[in-house]
Amino acid sequence: MTRRILFVFLPLFFLASTAYTQKGKRVKGPVIEEYGPTFAFDNPDFKTDPKKEYKVVFDIHNSPENPSAVNPMINTLARFLNMHAGAGVPLKNLKVVGVIHNKASKDAMSNDAYREKFGVDNPNIPLMRELEKAGAKIYMCGQSIHSRGVDPDRMAKPVKTALSAMTVFLSLQSEGYTLIRF
Repeated sequence: MTRRILFVFLPLFFLASTAYTQKGKRVKGPVIEEYGPTFAFDNPDFKTDPKKEYKVVFDIHNSPENPSAVNPMINTLARFLNMHAGAGVPLKNLKVVGVIHNKASKDAMSNDAYREKFGVDNPNIPLMRELEKAGAKIYMCGQSIHSRGVDPDRMAKPVKTALSAMTVFLSLQSEGYTLIRF
């Protein structure tokens, strides 16, 4: 039965994916080249205003089970920067903040702490360093530090601390930031 399903649906999958990739070319970002690839999209109906200031705060609350995998929620910050810079928005107009809490708390650990716990280097640190270079800020929820058993003295250097994720969300939204949660 499984072979019949694969025989019928596998060719349809390849046809669909081929049609999709022909519509948009996957491109590396102009801001963070090694992370956050996007798709080129020429002449959309909804235009991106390059003069506008885009202030966003991302809720990074989940993490992949595989400790060797980059957290796709952190990678979304790079996608946002690359996509909008590629659309002509100057980097100075992109105000990006990530807030790590809940299951993603492990992703804020230093390489030493992460390696002790998972046996591999923290794959998120190079990405977070690139985000920091691009002007993005990353905060770790102080409540999650303690509830998830993260040593505050053994966190990755790009990560700063806050009283709580809720505090960051509330404060930044009152400053005009838009919360993005996936």
